[in-house]
Amino acid sequence: MIDKISYSPINIMSTIKPIDRTGEGAADLGKQFGAFLNDAISNLNNQQQQVDQLNQSFIKGELSDVHQLTIASEKASLGLELTVQVRNKVLEAYQEVMRMQL
Repeated sequence: MIDKISYSPINIMSTIKPIDRTGEGAADLGKQFGAFLNDAISNLNNQQQQVDQLNQSFIKGELSDVHQLTIASEKASLGLELTVQVRNKVLEAYQEVMRMQL
């Protein structure tokens, strides 16, 4: 027999507690954002290395499933495209802030 799943938004919302960020300043948030970007770039680099390894395996004839190579290649390509777009948006925002007059 299938048990009924109960959904109670009140119970879900009662477990969420607001984060106290009173001690964080712009420098702390900047460091966190920098760490986030560094992690994203390292993940992108790992994806590219995985594609290179799969490509070498395919060239040697060790990889029988070409779909793995294609999927990994597309993931790395999309990750690179996303990274470039985020970089462009950050540069546009920086340039816009620099154009502001006080």
